[in-house]
Amino acid sequence: MKQVLVTAAAILNSKGELLIAKRPDDKHQGGLWEFPGGKVEAGEEILTALDRELFEELGIKTLAAKPLIKVSHDYLDKSVVLDVWVVTEFSGKAEGREGQEVRWIVHSDIDSYTFPAANLPIIEAFKNYIGENLG
Repeated sequence: MKQVLVTAAAILNSKGELLIAKRPDDKHQGGLWEFPGGKVEAGEEILTALDRELFEELGIKTLAAKPLIKVSHDYLDKSVVLDVWVVTEFSGKAEGREGQEVRWIVHSDIDSYTFPAANLPIIEAFKNYIGENLG
């Protein structure tokens, strides 16, 4: 089975709001919300990939990131490993540069949004992070 390494970020602004992005309807898991990020290229360091993806997708530059969780999820055609980070400092104004809807939400509202099944352990890890750091 093909393995795909993906990096993603739980991005928090100075108000403690979380940035989420909606997957385009024509993509795998379209219409669901997700943590911004993307595929890690062969030979690329995780943080380099995270910086690149967040700039390409959102127009922001990562200034501070901490590891959150690493999750594996098997689909019928591939196995995805998600390496997720919490970004607490960034420069630039986050906007959907690839046509995707992005939204800042109060972190306690996260359960009001539908995420892919692979993201559920990430959401739990994020809630734990919030409880320990912003609670």
